[in-house]
Amino acid sequence: MTFREFADVYRGYRVPHFLIIEHMRRWFIFSGILIALSVIGIATGLTYSIDFTGGAQVSYPVVTPVAVEQIQATLESYGLEGEVQLVEGPNGPEVSIRTASLTEVQDSDQLRRDLAEQAGVPITDISIDDIGPTWGTQLRQKALVSLLFALAAIALYIALRFQWEMALGAMVALAHDVIITAGIYALTGREVTPETVIALLTILGFSLYDTVVIYDKVTENAEAPGLVARIGYRGVVDLSLNQTVMRSINTSLVVLLPILSLLLFGGDTLKDFAFAMFVGVGIGAYSSIFIAPPILVLVRKDKRPARARDRAGTPRPRAEVAVATDAAATAATARTAKGPTRPAPKSKRRPPAKRKRR
Repeated sequence: MTFREFADVYRGYRVPHFLIIEHMRRWFIFSGILIALSVIGIATGLTYSIDFTGGAQVSYPVVTPVAVEQIQATLESYGLEGEVQLVEGPNGPEVSIRTASLTEVQDSDQLRRDLAEQAGVPITDISIDDIGPTWGTQLRQKALVSLLFALAAIALYIALRFQWEMALGAMVALAHDVIITAGIYALTGREVTPETVIALLTILGFSLYDTVVIYDKVTENAEAPGLVARIGYRGVVDLSLNQTVMRSINTSLVVLLPILSLLLFGGDTLKDFAFAMFVGVGIGAYSSIFIAPPILVLVRKDKRPARARDRAGTPRPRAEVAVATDAAATAATARTAKGPTRPAPKSKRRPPAKRKRR
């Protein structure tokens, strides 16, 4: 493919001839490897933030140098154990403590005074974010219920809008996206926060958008009996996918670029959300192209006569497939532009009269 041909395909001036359906086994093997690694990561354990597990997040700046062991000794004197880190903040070194909820500590105000005196800062600089274990459990259950409700609503919408085969393909693609995104979160050791749940729900909607665009094109092309009889339902799906693949890629790139800027230059609060969005949008675009349409082909049976299926079973050269794809695309474009065809009006001229013989 020359650069000019690539530019025409990228801009949508020309329909590509990617044999995506033909190589569906490759995409399934690749996705199977990703899902296996993700399941291993999830089984190892996701790292939940205190919003889901409950606990206290204590942070404050440091003026007087203090060691991590000294801070841990102060916590142990109050019967607390936690993770203490010295990090570099925007205004200098800071202490970050993650420990159990301070509601069970008898004198939490005295603990704050001891930590402030140890770091050489006023007590007002001690920031504590405390969440009880009951609230954390309820929040985790509500997040799970909202995710399951979104999946059920999406399945119902697809089943009503299209056929059940398409609903099945869309649900497999969505489950594929959620499992892999959660697995990457687990393998990278990032914390699952409420922002992560928001990102997952956003990912579901974006992935569904690309899938609906492809399925809608499949439904439109499948309404042409001549096209289905000539290239079969498998060929119709492949043609529809090639007609919409660049649109899916371009819309995904438009979304990924600003998310990448947030991931590289955003603050710590935005990075977790941007990371989940970046991974999910990328995986969602991949599943909409390489997972949902092949699942539809596997589930939907070809309704052509046996002779036509036998002829279609013989592999055709790539050039012949390209010509058939271009012809089908040109015919579909011409029908759309001209509108419904009307029969030519019959001529009103009378036949010439026969001459009489003398």
